[in-house]
Amino acid sequence: MKMVSAAALALALAGGALATPIDTYEFQNPDNQKRAITLASELRCPQCQNQNLVDSNSPVARDLRLEVYKMVDDGKTDDEIVDFMTTRYGEFVLYKPKFEYKTLVLWGGPVALFLIGLTIVFMFVRRQRGNVTKEVALSEEDQRQLDELLKRNQQK
Repeated sequence: MKMVSAAALALALAGGALATPIDTYEFQNPDNQKRAITLASELRCPQCQNQNLVDSNSPVARDLRLEVYKMVDDGKTDDEIVDFMTTRYGEFVLYKPKFEYKTLVLWGGPVALFLIGLTIVFMFVRRQRGNVTKEVALSEEDQRQLDELLKRNQQK
């Protein structure tokens, strides 16, 4: 039993080591390396769709990582690199899309849904409170029956 557990653990660790992409790119200086890795981690892989360029193992992500690394070493600004990627692959590559007219629903949608939900809850609570505080008019017959029930309850 221990042998099976040890073998499973060894395979899991080996699989985790293989999952990390290894790039052999020589940066001109450590600052460029930090900037390039930060920028690549903020861009989404067009093939994987749920991983950034640094975490993805796909060939497309590898090529794009190297492209980002080269552009950083060539002295391009972050905005120039992001513009290049969005021109080539669309706004999808950005984890944080720009606030523009076409992304207004994306940015404003959650806020609008929250406000709509808050309004519905407020109206529901207000209606419930109104029902509780409303006086009920009893007919003479109902009042007589109520008095009888109260008298019986007091006698017990």
